[in-house]
Amino acid sequence: MSLRHGSIESFFLAGDAGKLEALLNLGVPDAQYACVVCHPHPLFGGTMHNKVVFHAMKALNAFGFPVLRFNFRGVGTSAGEHDYGRGEIADVKVALDYLAERFAAPILFAGFSFGAAIGLRAAVPHRRVTALAAVGIPVHAEGREYTYELLRESKQPKLLLSGGRDEFASPAQLAQVFAGAAEPKRLVVIPQADHFLAGHLEEMRNALSLWVREVAQPAAHSAI
Repeated sequence: MSLRHGSIESFFLAGDAGKLEALLNLGVPDAQYACVVCHPHPLFGGTMHNKVVFHAMKALNAFGFPVLRFNFRGVGTSAGEHDYGRGEIADVKVALDYLAERFAAPILFAGFSFGAAIGLRAAVPHRRVTALAAVGIPVHAEGREYTYELLRESKQPKLLLSGGRDEFASPAQLAQVFAGAAEPKRLVVIPQADHFLAGHLEEMRNALSLWVREVAQPAAHSAI
């Protein structure tokens, strides 16, 4: 059977700590982007099946983009152990390099929570990543502070999308991160939403889709 938009491949990426469990939702042959979506903190139940990650994938795949999700080291059937954000940066680079080798299109990075904070460290300097979407970007979480100085020099279009009641980044902290990021950039705050966007996933998906339309100006094969 020939593969087509809407099909899913299940396989393992070759990470430096061992195999990384991955799912690829296929796109259309002329997709304008290949995408990766990174999941939240592994020690607090985060996996590639997280609801926010799933809805972000659906929003991106609706444009015909292939979308890769994977489990960080030590999650699901991925090999290795949690490395407190250090080795996980390498995991994201493995995913980005896979997309760069398999697809000719530029790469759109998306991450949720820990996946955004850690993933940006691999995505911003990656030569093929041309757009960045950070959902629920944390400033203080798991007993640590996250900083985002790397966004000061990033010329990629950036979306920061969070809830107004996010437990890990207050509106003022989020505004500070946004102010320190280079243009082009957009900040979207869903007022009543918490960190996990419970009850507001459709709003998150719509906001992400709107930004993609403006950044990528994709062809009319969006299913939204």
